[in-house]
Amino acid sequence: MPAKKYIAVVGGAGYIGSHMVRMLLDHGYSPVVFDNLRTGHRRFVPGGVPFVKGNLDRPTDIQRLFERYPTRAVMHFAAASIVPESVRNPLLYYHNNVSACIHLAQVMIDFKIREIVFSSTAAVYGHPKKVPIPETARLAPVNAYGHTKRMIEQILEDVAFAHHLRYVFLRYFNVAGAHPSGKIGEEHRPETHLVPNILKSLKRSKNRFFLFGDDYPTRDGTCIRDYIHVQDLCAAHLLALRHLDNKKDSDVFNLGSGKGYTVRQVIDMVEQVTGQPVQYTVKPGREGDPVKLVASSRKARDVLGWMPTHSLKDMIASAWQWEQNRSA
Repeated sequence: MPAKKYIAVVGGAGYIGSHMVRMLLDHGYSPVVFDNLRTGHRRFVPGGVPFVKGNLDRPTDIQRLFERYPTRAVMHFAAASIVPESVRNPLLYYHNNVSACIHLAQVMIDFKIREIVFSSTAAVYGHPKKVPIPETARLAPVNAYGHTKRMIEQILEDVAFAHHLRYVFLRYFNVAGAHPSGKIGEEHRPETHLVPNILKSLKRSKNRFFLFGDDYPTRDGTCIRDYIHVQDLCAAHLLALRHLDNKKDSDVFNLGSGKGYTVRQVIDMVEQVTGQPVQYTVKPGREGDPVKLVASSRKARDVLGWMPTHSLKDMIASAWQWEQNRSA
């Protein structure tokens, strides 16, 4: 009987990675989690799933992972991802994201692991001229976080050419929502994302929500963004893995709802779902914030067969359930 082959979920104790682990289990795969727990949570890893604590900046840790758990593919979610922090401390991001991925790619080649699904970002497009953004848009990141993701894509493209690696890059913007069980969800310190910060403001009066900018040229003066439910995002990663399993060529896909919501629309939906008013303070818009960012997912629909199935209301309802459960 052939030895079991694992899917290594790098960053599998984090927000998105932990949801991915559960989806892999639900579809009959054998995941193994690799995480340093700096931002991930050990309790997010389901019982019975192998866990290896390690750092991507230590190749011996990656070697230990692949020696213990024969791996056929990697799903890579581990990255520092706070844009303002990347501007203040770019070297941290080049170290945590780029250098770490070089180590991972090298050890993958050493162990003859030839498939990787990489969680990238639509931030590689910078300030796009065309919205919704197609995959053919010019790559012009405007901050260190976006630059590191683009650099990793380039590194993996070059490694693929030299060593017959096959990859799928998935570029997306804002992820929201939580697992339907209510047992895992978004838990960052500090929290920088819109939906959880609005929800936190409902539970703690001192965490008043700040709305940055209300004079943009949009229908209500606030920025427009694309949102995707974490379960829909994981479904796209699963389809990407199957794409590689079916020996299809390396590719890149944008993921998004195809439509955008203003910040005030998100606030309105939070009030509708929770039945509570959101108290917020308007502050000046942040320098460099684009007016509208929406990703086109037509290619993902046509090639992968992926379609998001969760609405903004679904995202907020599941996130609210998680927020209530974890502070109960």
